[in-house]
This record gives sequence, structure tokens and C-alpha cells, in this order.
Amino acid sequence: MSSGERASALPVVSWLLRALLGIGGALLVYAAAPLTWGAWQALGAGSVVDRLRVSKPTTVADALAAAAALDRAVQADPSAQRHLDRSELLAGQAMTLKGVSDTEREQWLRLAAADLETGLAGVPGHGIGWLRLASVRYALEGPSRRVVDPLLRSIETAPIVPHLWLGRLELILRNWLVLSEPEIARLSAYVRMTWRASSDRRWFVWVMREPLDELLVRFLLADEPGAQEELSVWIGLVRK
Repeated sequence: MSSGERASALPVVSWLLRALLGIGGALLVYAAAPLTWGAWQALGAGSVVDRLRVSKPTTVADALAAAAALDRAVQADPSAQRHLDRSELLAGQAMTLKGVSDTEREQWLRLAAADLETGLAGVPGHGIGWLRLASVRYALEGPSRRVVDPLLRSIETAPIVPHLWLGRLELILRNWLVLSEPEIARLSAYVRMTWRASSDRRWFVWVMREPLDELLVRFLLADEPGAQEELSVWIGLVRK
């Protein structure tokens, strides 16, 4: 429609626009209601998620109530972020809650994995989500390419996030036999970067849980000047 046509039509439709103004406002509220309701439900689960993040005691009843709230949040607003939010709770309660059966834990982990796959399809740059998917798959399946692939995506999307470094190094060690030579070279460069960026390097010792772990960590740091000697110092400090 030309500007002239719009001007001539204005008197005819002005009454309709005024009538629709109130209806439009109501429709806007209605359209926003699922997002608002979803956010409200997610907020209700926040305190439980916070406790699980820092391994504070959480009852099974509280965790299940929080999961139900996040179920309602996803139903109201099935966005990628809502699926990622629910995955954190499900994975956290599966890995930390006491007094639940192995069957329940596995069910929660599988639900978390499904949420992560859905959420990461919509937010592919979510480095924490990729690491969570790698951890959940490792808990379900043990070492595999299905663990390594999201682990590498996590490093690609969020390399400089210190609180992720320990978990990543742990998964590198646990999945060592699945890695290709190019991946080992790439991960060695990444681990050396985290070494240089760390002032407190005790976490390199904390991940040494199995007999070969120290050897593997030393291999990853082989090209870092002075790292071998300093790692020995940190091992002595942590294990004394």
C-alpha cells in the first residue's frame, strides 16, 4: 500500500485500531505469560540447584519438588535455556543425592542427557552445558567418543573459565585411551595454557586418582618449561 493509500484509509480503520489497542495489550500479556510462569517456576527451584552446586546437604523431597517445578517451567517455556536449567538439577541430584537407587540415578542422568542435547542444539556456545553433557555421558557409559566430543566442544566454546578446568582434566584422564594423537596434542596445549593461567596448581594433583594419572599429567605438561619440577613440589604439598 502506498503512503497515499494509507492516508486515505486512516479514517476508516482508526476506530478499529482504538478498539484493538486494549485487546492487543491483553494478548501481549497472554503471550508473555508462559515465559513469566516458566521463570517463576525456575526461580522456585533455584535454592536447591545452588545447594547441589556446592554439594550442600539436600533432601530427596526437596530435589524432587525442585524437579517438578522445573518440569512446569519447561512446559510453560520449552526454550533451550529451560532445558539446560533442568539438566543441571537432574545431573546434580543424580550425582550427589544419598538414599536413592541406582535405577533412579540412571533415569535422572538419561533425562539430563536428553535435556542437554535439546538445550545445546539451541545454545551451541554453552561451554558449561557441553562439559555437563560429557560428564553425564561418562557417568552413564564410561570412556567413549560420546564423552570426548562434547568435552572438546566445551573447550572450544569456553576455554578460559577456571572453574571448569579441573572437571575437564579429570575427563581427559579418564578418557585417555579414546583420544586420537591429534586430540592429545591439542589437549596438551590446552592443559599447558591452564597451567600457566593458574597460580594455585593443587588441582593438578587433586585429579590424580588412578595409578597412571601422574604420568599422564606429566606427559600433558611435557613441553611446559619448569612444569615437571614444580608439579613435584605441588604433589609434595598436597600429599604431605
